[in-house]
Amino acid sequence: MVLGRLIHYGVDAVLLSTLLAGVRRSSGFTLETEKITDPTLRSVADKYLGFGESIFDLVQGTAVNSTYFKRDSRR
Repeated sequence: MVLGRLIHYGVDAVLLSTLLAGVRRSSGFTLETEKITDPTLRSVADKYLGFGESIFDLVQGTAVNSTYFKRDSRR
């Protein structure tokens, strides 16, 4: 029961971080981690956002090399 809840929260955290990476890539808006005064917390936030960037890159690379996806011609 507890393990399932921890896994669920972990997956939710990864999805949120990946969503924030997608927002940054598509619009240029990002969280200002420089406003976090505690250096340890700022470092954790930067690593969290960096992990989302890595997951986003992985998903994007998979989509580019997949035959199931094609580039939208409207862009």
